[in-house]
Order: sequence, then C-alpha cells, then structure tokens
Amino acid sequence: MPSFDIVNEVDLQEVDNAVNNTKKEVTTRYDFRDSKTEIDFNRKEKVISLQTKDEMMMQALYDVIISHFVRRKVDPKCLDFGEIEGTSQGQVKRVIKLQEGIEREIAQKIVKLIKGLKIKVQPAIQDDQVRVTGKKVDDLQEVIGMLKKEDMGIPLQFGNMK
Repeated sequence: MPSFDIVNEVDLQEVDNAVNNTKKEVTTRYDFRDSKTEIDFNRKEKVISLQTKDEMMMQALYDVIISHFVRRKVDPKCLDFGEIEGTSQGQVKRVIKLQEGIEREIAQKIVKLIKGLKIKVQPAIQDDQVRVTGKKVDDLQEVIGMLKKEDMGIPLQFGNMK
C-alpha cells in the first residue's frame, strides 16, 4: 500500500552555512564595527547563541540571520528564539534552539485534519512523525496539498513516499 511520512527535519549543514554567512556579513557591515558580536552554532545540542552590544544590534543581527536562513532555504519557523538576556560584560545574549520532530499536539491536529477530509487514508502517529497510508496515490497527494495550505506553526516535509 502506498504511504508517506510527514516530518519536521532541519538540514544542519544548511544551518551551519547560514550561520557562517551571517558571521561573514557581520564582520563586513559598518554598523557592527566595534560591537564585539559573537555567533556560535553548537551542532550537537542544535543551539545557536548570539551575543552583541545592545538590543538594537540584536534586532539587526536577528534580521541578518533570518535573511540568511531564507536564502539557504531553511524555514525560519524551525527556530525557537529565546528571550534577550543581559551578560556580565554589559552585552546582550539570545539563544536560538532548532526544533525538529512533530510534537504530539500538532501530530494530533494533523491526524484530525486528515480524517476531516473523508478520504480513504489512514494517518498514524509514530514517535515524532505522522505516517499516512492509503490505496491510491492520488488520495495521498490530496492530503499533501491540504497540509501545504495549512499553517501548523512548524515547517512540514513530506518524504518516504512508497
């Protein structure tokens, strides 16, 4: 029987590229001169930390990093921005966490939407993804089309079509 998986995955290499491009842009921009701006990406923990002079610079840094994520085709919805905090050196710091996987509540919402279509497909929640099976590939494609129109608050990818 044909099936596909609904997942939320982030390409860490593209995130790394976006962070490196942001670092390069920050070093060449005039408004970041003498601001001691630091950007670190921890691949293991999937955390990006930003540190700069003040909140205005942090907003500019936020705009730069978002633009680089969009250029690298990484959906900014996968970023969970923490609060801006002060540091002991008189700077401000912000932590960005990468969100992967589909949370249980969102998975249940997806299943409810699919069942509301009244199509002969079976959605099933498996860990942090949703598998949809059906007899016809056209029905599966209709489900994909419907989910692309919906805003779930996280980026969804459709893969493993069999």
